[in-house]
Amino acid sequence: MNIAVCVKQIPDPAVAGTLKPDTKTLDRSGKLIMDDSDNYGVEMALQLAGEGDEVILVSMAPNGETSGLRTGLAMGAARAILVSDDALAGRDALGTAKVLAAAIKRAEPDLVVMATESTDGYTGTLPVQVAELMGLPSVTFAKAIAIDGNSVKVERQTEAGYDEVTCPMPAVVTVTAGVVEPRYPSFKGIMAAKSKPVDNLTVADLGVDAAAVGAAGSRQEITDVSEAEARTAGEIVVDEGDGAQRVVAFLEQLKVI
Repeated sequence: MNIAVCVKQIPDPAVAGTLKPDTKTLDRSGKLIMDDSDNYGVEMALQLAGEGDEVILVSMAPNGETSGLRTGLAMGAARAILVSDDALAGRDALGTAKVLAAAIKRAEPDLVVMATESTDGYTGTLPVQVAELMGLPSVTFAKAIAIDGNSVKVERQTEAGYDEVTCPMPAVVTVTAGVVEPRYPSFKGIMAAKSKPVDNLTVADLGVDAAAVGAAGSRQEITDVSEAEARTAGEIVVDEGDGAQRVVAFLEQLKVI
């Protein structure tokens, strides 16, 4: 069984990010790390993989960046597929999904595992777009996954608890943070990751039209970016017997009630 895990490599969130002045998009030219949310996907795939099964990482990043992928490889993934092409600059979520779908097919997966959303984008649309493009069923917000023959059983987290969902494989499943406890790469794993294969591909290698997935084919454009409003000091209310009424008046002002 092959399990493909989509891994996003992002600028270190501990370092203040910068925007490109021309496109107002996040500058990704420096060292990238694996998105924290993808740690759970990699760990889940490693736990599902049995003897002879292979966990394959799939990622897109500029400048052939592999730092984040090496983290996943050090955790135990067997190999990685990286798509890196200047033609992808300025793409939107759908363009990303088209490229990832084509790259994932190279892994010939029985199961595709993805995070629910990335911590630098938060669109939450990519996994279902990939599933739709690949013609695969998708199950989102998984809190537990089990393989049963040619089917995958998922406990899908909801506001009221969880749903028990079963669907045939191959399928795309997204995992929530906390679904498993990600392992820390060992020294042996870190050293082994340096020699694990990373298949570097371009858009042309995938047979994807660059014009349809780059800035020219993007259906969204960032027109302006501004600083978030600074938080103002809250109002302290001293209860003099009318506290309840003042709380109700405040909530009415906010149109909550």
